[in-house]
Amino acid sequence: MAIYAIGDVQGCFTALQQLLADLDFDADADTLWFTGDLVNRGPQSADVLRFVMGLGERAVSVLGNHDLHLLAVAAGKAKIKRHDTIAELLQSQDRDRLLGWLRRRPLLHHDADLGLTLIHAGLLPQWDLGAATTVAREVECMLRGRDADEFFAHMYGNRPPVWREDLTGWDRLRVIVNAFTRLRYCDRSGRMDLAPTGAPGSQPKHLLPWFQLPDRRTKALTIIFGHWSALGIWQKDGVIGLDTGCVWGRALTAVRVDDGRRDFFQVCCPQQQSPN
Repeated sequence: MAIYAIGDVQGCFTALQQLLADLDFDADADTLWFTGDLVNRGPQSADVLRFVMGLGERAVSVLGNHDLHLLAVAAGKAKIKRHDTIAELLQSQDRDRLLGWLRRRPLLHHDADLGLTLIHAGLLPQWDLGAATTVAREVECMLRGRDADEFFAHMYGNRPPVWREDLTGWDRLRVIVNAFTRLRYCDRSGRMDLAPTGAPGSQPKHLLPWFQLPDRRTKALTIIFGHWSALGIWQKDGVIGLDTGCVWGRALTAVRVDDGRRDFFQVCCPQQQSPN
């Protein structure tokens, strides 16, 4: 039995199947962890969702920003953007089943036996594992409840940019969502700047990658994440970054996480979108 973590698929179903063939993936024995953004920008979002959903307990996927955007569009609280490729999924006969499954995905998955934590983008430095788990559950409960559509209407935006425990309402939930699904850089106080997207070294000098903040309270964890295609494979600072820009024509990446060796596997991907 093997456990593989896989970077952002973003609707690139053919590349995913090629990667799994290279892994000799056994759906009856092996488990796949996905860093989120299963959908959008690539051509086969519905096929990706059907496949991952069909794996049942053999798949763990956290929510990414593109997954949440799909749910917001489906709820009528956001508009399809110019580069989105989710229209076919939204018109499919099984859309309600697929979207219902996606809405029940977590923001954070922690495996105590392996000592690994799976998220999509980042964690704020003020949060330890317990706090991160608690705030993630707040959003997850909202997504699965009767007020989910109202949440999507207030989900978008960059403010407030910093976490405070006394935040309430939509501001509180928006900060949590932005950290888990959009974060790359913040300053030493934990104030998020969601504009820079380039690799470390390209950002304004007062910013650091979230995982390099010296006072980060999750430094003892090993965190697996995606979201940051300019980062590529990143295996230091207590994190493993796996978004290698499949949708941009680069590669789809997996790493085996259950045997301690951390072997990486990749397949080349045809370009579906331009990063610019």
